[in-house]
Amino acid sequence: MKKVNLEKQRLQDQYSGKQNWLKWGPYLSERQWGTVREDYSADGSAWDYFPHDQARSRVYRWGEDGIAGISDEFSNLCFAVALWNGKDSIIKERLFGLTGSEGNHGEDVKELYYYLDSTPTHSYMKHLYKYPQSAYPYEELLKTNQQRSKEEDEYELIDTGLFNDGRYFDVFTEYAKSDEDDILIKISIHNRSHEQAEISVLPTLWLRNLWSFGLINQKPAIMLGKKNKNFGEVKITHENLGEYNLYFQQPNRTLFTENETNSDRIFGLPNASTFVKDTINDAVVAQQFDLFKDKIEGTKFSPVYELQIAGGESQEIRLRLSKVALKGNPLLEEFDAVFSNRLAEADAFYNELCVEDPELKNIQRQAFAGMLWSKQYYNIDIPRWINGDPGQTSPPVSRKNGRNSEWFTLNNEDIISMPDKWEYPWYAAWDLAFHCIPLAMVDPDFAKNQLILFLREWYMRPNGQLPAYEWKFSDVNPPVHAWACMQVYRTEKKQTGKGDIDFLKKVFQKLLINFTWWVNRKDHNDNNVFEGGFLGLDNIGVFDRSAFIPGGGHLEQADGTSWMAMYSLNMLDMALEISQEDATFEDVATKFFEHFVYIAESLNRIGEDWTGAWDEEEGFFYDLLAKPDGNYIPLKVRSLVGLSSFFATLVLDKERLAKVPDFVNRLNWFRDYRLKNNLYIVIEELKDGEDILLSLTPRKRLEKLLKALLDEKEFFSGHGIRSISKIHKKPYAVEIDGKEYGLRYEPGESLSNLFGGNSNWRGPVWMPMNYLLVQSLLTLYQYYGNSVITACPAGCDRLVNLDQVASDISSGLISLFTKDVEGNRPVHGNNSLYQHDPHFRDLVLFYEYFHGDTGRGIGASHQTGWTGLVAELIDKIHKK
Repeated sequence: MKKVNLEKQRLQDQYSGKQNWLKWGPYLSERQWGTVREDYSADGSAWDYFPHDQARSRVYRWGEDGIAGISDEFSNLCFAVALWNGKDSIIKERLFGLTGSEGNHGEDVKELYYYLDSTPTHSYMKHLYKYPQSAYPYEELLKTNQQRSKEEDEYELIDTGLFNDGRYFDVFTEYAKSDEDDILIKISIHNRSHEQAEISVLPTLWLRNLWSFGLINQKPAIMLGKKNKNFGEVKITHENLGEYNLYFQQPNRTLFTENETNSDRIFGLPNASTFVKDTINDAVVAQQFDLFKDKIEGTKFSPVYELQIAGGESQEIRLRLSKVALKGNPLLEEFDAVFSNRLAEADAFYNELCVEDPELKNIQRQAFAGMLWSKQYYNIDIPRWINGDPGQTSPPVSRKNGRNSEWFTLNNEDIISMPDKWEYPWYAAWDLAFHCIPLAMVDPDFAKNQLILFLREWYMRPNGQLPAYEWKFSDVNPPVHAWACMQVYRTEKKQTGKGDIDFLKKVFQKLLINFTWWVNRKDHNDNNVFEGGFLGLDNIGVFDRSAFIPGGGHLEQADGTSWMAMYSLNMLDMALEISQEDATFEDVATKFFEHFVYIAESLNRIGEDWTGAWDEEEGFFYDLLAKPDGNYIPLKVRSLVGLSSFFATLVLDKERLAKVPDFVNRLNWFRDYRLKNNLYIVIEELKDGEDILLSLTPRKRLEKLLKALLDEKEFFSGHGIRSISKIHKKPYAVEIDGKEYGLRYEPGESLSNLFGGNSNWRGPVWMPMNYLLVQSLLTLYQYYGNSVITACPAGCDRLVNLDQVASDISSGLISLFTKDVEGNRPVHGNNSLYQHDPHFRDLVLFYEYFHGDTGRGIGASHQTGWTGLVAELIDKIHKK
């Protein structure tokens, strides 16, 4: 008899409503300061309005942050780890990094931390933070990066040399749930040096300040419990949560304060009480604790453990947060058993899910851990954010017509998958669509609920637009939501043997509204050629595609048009899938087929009176600048913009077609009509009872595009497909109305400030676009089989089918994270610590993007979000 997978059982209990295993999780942000949510400035300067230096002293309005932290699903009660090495000017309560203006390549976290493990219900989690024993180099990191140019690499914490001789602590934080409201916490501190070192560890429990903003009626409290020689205890009371108890090993001291702003330090105004948010910080750094002698309650609490750890040794601290008052010593035998069981269950869950190869399994498991640790409580209520809270100072009047003021119906308070909880601690709609692919492998219900969430009326505008991200909700991202819905649907169907048609029906209705918004708002000439602005590809153009278009015209975007063709096929695919059980969806399937044909015609059409996006001689699609006088200027940048035509590909398989006869009849009529009238038709072959290929790129053009795609001198690198062709090492320039615009191949960090300068689409490898290319090639192979053969890489004697091309690209992407013959992972560059040090070499970071030549990780260092797609690629390649 097969043993029950207990983590899977917990997931079933969660989504059946039997238990709420997801009530507690890693929902604490890693940076609440410097966010738009906390910005009440007149000019929208979020980084300056609430900087890191104020975070220890100033109350947040919309959330909380911490290191290795957890909270309940509404972030009422929070727990995180704080540290002090006896040398720093402040205790380490939150992650430090540079703001957008301080870094030579934009904002960047300057810390070493890793998500090591998590089950989907967070029944077991593990986190690692590396803390230097020398003073943390805040000023050195700031000044060195400010002095560096755009041409130089960022100066990172690991570059300071503080970790070279092992003079640091590895702080492991682990959580294990005995029940949904009983969370065991273990903090293990390892001294990696050869000499004894001291460290103060402050596991911190606090209550989010809701009372100052009129959001709760009664101020909650954390109160010291009865004395016990074996352990300490505090009791928490909260009108929303009820009562909780925190049990902890006996510390050197217990410190209570209030989660209230230090008005004296921040605003120069007198404090109502001595006990404010940073009182514990100041006392620990000054080693002055007399103030706390009679303080036995508050809204922020830290037991302080002053440890002396011998070289190469470790010490452990135990705590337990429980809604039930526990008898006996809650930190002894049962504690060990719960941790042991939860870890074994996590192993069992991932042994079923992951590949067998230990190296690849380690990468997959850390990728899933990063995905699951990156869930975050996110809250913003636009009307209240613009108008302010009762009893608080009124925000500047300029906000009423400022950032996001047109999003008056947006009111978010949910647990959402974040791109990176420090660099991007706010959702990004198109990022989230990619997040849901690997998330569906471990928790398909969570993935489905995330996709449904963004279509709800408190996210989507009444006109159908989806919110992009808090810096500008109205920005336009690629329309990949429908694609993600189908990917998640098929992942779950593969796991369970049955597809969730109700899920498809639920999202389909709202996606119709969004699709209509695109058609009505982004087709300037009503000719099925679409704009959209930067479309998530930041600086990929010769100018900012979201700003004023040079020459006063408009931009007909090859990628905007391709995305809409893909959207049409995604909706067609969804309608056909629903039609297998509900024939009423056949009609709308026809509508999306026709829409796809019209878009494909616009992109591919060539005639005497038409300047098309396709350049036959160069074998590539380009953006077109449409000038007011009716002339067009092709912008001949060879980039992912031109390759995006691959994405719009769908095979109408004969099994599904057999169940939709009305759709097939209409398809045949439509094709015959267009042939009779000499109109463009996308179906190159149509045989009764056979599969049908719908592709934005006709076969002859596909073969030409493949040559560019697989050319090592253009897009094909050893670690994936570059965002811009390497031929642009020779800069490209175009003159528009007497002014020159241009770009060049930049394989690493951005050399311009366009879009903040912290991401670069002018050469590096980006995982989500590569993933779409792989998916598209596999779809084309499904239809063409071995009838399409190409050289890979281009120009060599090795001829392969499209399945092997997809495999080659996937293997290159996976190789970013695997060790080479010298034991080095390309993602970590040439850093010797990651290559040789036993405490670094098995750690993996999932960067935002990767150097176009070397594969070194660049940008946000913890963007497991869409880079976590590598876990699915490993599954696809190594479970064949």
